[in-house]
Amino acid sequence: MSKPQLQVIAFPGAPNLPTFAAIEHGQFLQRGFDVDLELTPSSVYQAEQTAAGNFDIICTAFDNVVAYGSGQGAAKAGTSPDYVVIMGATQLELSLIVAPEIKTVADLAGKTIALDALTTGFAFVLFDMLEAAGLGQSDVEFVAVGATPQRWQSVQDGTHAATLLIEPFTSIAQFGGFNVIAKSTDMYAEYQGGVIATTRKTLQNEPEKVEAFIGAYLNGLGWVLDPANREGAESILSSRMPQIKPKAMTAVMRSLTSPKSGLTPLANLLDKGMEKVIELRSKYGGSATPISSAGDFLDLKLYKQIV
Repeated sequence: MSKPQLQVIAFPGAPNLPTFAAIEHGQFLQRGFDVDLELTPSSVYQAEQTAAGNFDIICTAFDNVVAYGSGQGAAKAGTSPDYVVIMGATQLELSLIVAPEIKTVADLAGKTIALDALTTGFAFVLFDMLEAAGLGQSDVEFVAVGATPQRWQSVQDGTHAATLLIEPFTSIAQFGGFNVIAKSTDMYAEYQGGVIATTRKTLQNEPEKVEAFIGAYLNGLGWVLDPANREGAESILSSRMPQIKPKAMTAVMRSLTSPKSGLTPLANLLDKGMEKVIELRSKYGGSATPISSAGDFLDLKLYKQIV
């Protein structure tokens, strides 16, 4: 007899490794669920599909939760995914990857830069990088391309000069001769990148789904972060993301398992990291309405019962 489905949507990338591991080790099945994991092509698609009721668990950027919770989401007006954060995921190192001929941020003047969407938190990190180098937003052209694989492809094929990447795409790009000219981890002591969220409706009406995901994910996370499991973790990541070549895997895993640039132990949230996200959205988001404190976007009661 088949198990009920747990519908999960996430961005492509190495930070999904705890979920991959939990699936491989049967952690969801042990908790009564099978998992349907979809990788989103963009934050807008993720929000629209969640608003339509198609997903129970959303692995997304903390800024996406803040944006839609503050009425500043990038999707069309009226889209309300009703996100609420149930635990943390990553510190997330955002790297500004550029074509081989570009050596500094100043060299981007007059060039096009690929983004997921033009009003997301990662875009705001980019704006901050440019400002720190003396470039204004009008000095470059921003183009909404979608999630990391699409953005990386647009730089590879020369359509755009730069984009922000996460692992494993950062290491793949560097091994391919592309340059990293700025990193979020060089600018901020903490930045809350990824979080695990659900919808308030799911949390209220189907808490068993949320409990199952939290428990399975934490098991997968603990296994991934145990150095004794490094070879097995690399094997799972390689099978799920075959584009990671063996020569890049060591760098990918080193970044992913560092709490300064990747997965946070016990899926902890970073208080100062969440404050940084809100600070950047307040600075670049274009709204005169003050954004609520981080606590207004969180509901950690189930997480605290399980952790």
